[in-house]
Amino acid sequence: MRKIAAASFAGAVMEWYDFYVFGTASALVFGRLFFPSTDPLTAMTASFATFGVGFLARPLGGVVFGHIGDKIGRKASLLATLIIVGLGTFLIGLLPVYETAGFWAPVMLVVLRLLQGFGVGGEYGGAALMTIEHAPMEKRGFWGSVPQSAASGGILLATAVFALVTLLPQEQLLSWGWRIPFLISAIMLVIGLFIRLQIEETPEFKRSQERADRPKVPLFSLVRQHPRNLVLAIGSRVAENVSANIINTFALGYLTSSLMVDRSVPLTGMILASGLGFIACPIFGWLSDRVGHRVLYLCGAGFLMLAAFPFFMLLETKSTALIILAIVVVLTFGAVLMFSVQATFFSELFEPGVRYTGLSMAAQLSAVVGGFTPLIASRLLAAGNGTPWYVAAYMAAIALLSLVCAAMTSAREHQPDPGPASIAAVGAGKATE
Repeated sequence: MRKIAAASFAGAVMEWYDFYVFGTASALVFGRLFFPSTDPLTAMTASFATFGVGFLARPLGGVVFGHIGDKIGRKASLLATLIIVGLGTFLIGLLPVYETAGFWAPVMLVVLRLLQGFGVGGEYGGAALMTIEHAPMEKRGFWGSVPQSAASGGILLATAVFALVTLLPQEQLLSWGWRIPFLISAIMLVIGLFIRLQIEETPEFKRSQERADRPKVPLFSLVRQHPRNLVLAIGSRVAENVSANIINTFALGYLTSSLMVDRSVPLTGMILASGLGFIACPIFGWLSDRVGHRVLYLCGAGFLMLAAFPFFMLLETKSTALIILAIVVVLTFGAVLMFSVQATFFSELFEPGVRYTGLSMAAQLSAVVGGFTPLIASRLLAAGNGTPWYVAAYMAAIALLSLVCAAMTSAREHQPDPGPASIAAVGAGKATE
């Protein structure tokens, strides 16, 4: 289990780094490099719109790689997603900016962001299932949280690298320094591929492949057999995704552009929050094995609902200590808490033959809403004449939606997928009756 979990975690860190480094760049430099405007809010809005575009491709990636993962294997799907995301990130580091290429610069940025989103769409379900489906039933919360902590690891790595390059003088940062976080993804791609080639296929997938009644088209079977849980899982996940993007991306831009807070303050908060989330994820997973995966998930959604307005109140103080405290506490006990048990909780809602597709679709359809959160939040900020209270209300409303949806889900029996021998035994028993 340690070897499998380590391999899933390491590969997932690479992909989450690639995806989140774009969000950090969107908040700090992309507005000036690819969307020049005399109005900082307009440039920030255009940059956030490009950030959101990547989430449009994620459902398609979820369908494609979910199908591959459920039909061919979890491992094959994970290798493909790693190559696609890593290549897309590396190429962003080579792009010409608006000053050099004009209109084509943002066009190429959008295309590569779509490529990133397509690959990440298949990452979430696969990395989690590789560990969950190998783990003993009574410890799936803990082991399932290990690859989930890769998201915090990816944010931590992306934020730390950007924190280093932002130490450069402004002119050097905007001319070549911003490219470094994207170009080093080539090294991570090679390391990630080496690690993922060592992973064995999961026992539950192997058993599901031996079944005569295995789904021919997992997506169709998923929609036909689990429509209620699919819709509820999508709603359950929205709050985690929306809150994470408000804190990781929108708040970063809001603090530096609107409140004129030095960029080192939110970056420090993100580094500390990501480091704590990295440690907290497996602790939350361990706790969920004792109190229940859904119970802990509901706690995270409830906390986000209550913390939405206090979060922005603390940002408005412009106090370094209070801003960092707000970022660390709300991210850890809201988004990170939900994310740590999310894959294990959702895996209980779908049978193994459609589980990769189910996890991917639940995650990626909700991610479309989450991905456009910085854009939505920037428009709400403008509607509120620069005050963040509409954004806080939006965050609280989405958290309430997820709370209700998670409470309405119905889990399958907590047992592994039966092999053909067990199915045959059951059939023989019925025939005897």
